Amino acid sequence: MLKKTFILILLLFLSSCGYEAIHSKKNSIKNNFSISELKFYGDRDVNIKVKEKLNNYTLNKKDKNFILKISSSTKQEVTAKDISGDPTNFRATIIINVEVLMDNNLKNNLQITESFDYSNNSNKFDLEEYKRKIITNLAETASDELIYKLSNIQ
Repeated sequence: MLKKTFILILLLFLSSCGYEAIHSKKNSIKNNFSISELKFYGDRDVNIKVKEKLNNYTLNKKDKNFILKISSSTKQEVTAKDISGDPTNFRATIIINVEVLMDNNLKNNLQITESFDYSNNSNKFDLEEYKRKIITNLAETASDELIYKLSNIQ
């Protein structure tokens, strides 16, 4: 009986925890900026992920209306090698440069850099898949930081 009561109380608390996605369309209305135009240059995969995150902010017009010129690049570098000279550790880095224009005047320049270190894998196919996932996750993190910085521009 005590077990059933505990499970019932636990389900009651967990079912109404109030979870809500941070960048949902409902929450994008609460931000004090909108984006009227997006221009992308550079790495295609990073740009697609950033565009997915910023699309919610193009729907509603707010007082602060930005034009963004986004230039992105990715870099893969070897951070460690073994005795025979084969790479053992890598670092994936993405760099996003953003020109923020407001009323056709330069308002701000932002640079966001994210990096991640990872180990080598003997299976090259799995290593390439892992690299793609890392770049995607870094792009998501960088776009979240971009949204935060845009909301704090005065």
